[in-house]
Amino acid sequence: MESTVVDIGAVFGALADPVRRRIVAELRAGDATVGELAGSIGAGMPAVSKHLTVLENAGLVSRHREAQWRRCRLEAVAFEELQAWLNHYTELWTGSLDRLDALLADEGGAAS
Repeated sequence: MESTVVDIGAVFGALADPVRRRIVAELRAGDATVGELAGSIGAGMPAVSKHLTVLENAGLVSRHREAQWRRCRLEAVAFEELQAWLNHYTELWTGSLDRLDALLADEGGAAS
């Protein structure tokens, strides 16, 4: 199952870094400026800006102008595609585990 809008590899790469995951967690509460994010995660603004660029390139975050501020926000499409990708593999494992469960139940009944 291939992504149509975002590069799932880039999404996983972006989310591999714990600082970027903290930024994503902060943005779940709502839009924020680089300065607000830097203050809340305890990192410098240049570092946060670099992390935001990686998140933007992966399609996870966008920046928009609000008066004199540039605010960052999460982009739902990337997360929806990530969830769809993960669901595909969840379904595969669920089916395999259901078959294993049935097999074990059959063997347990035959052994009695």
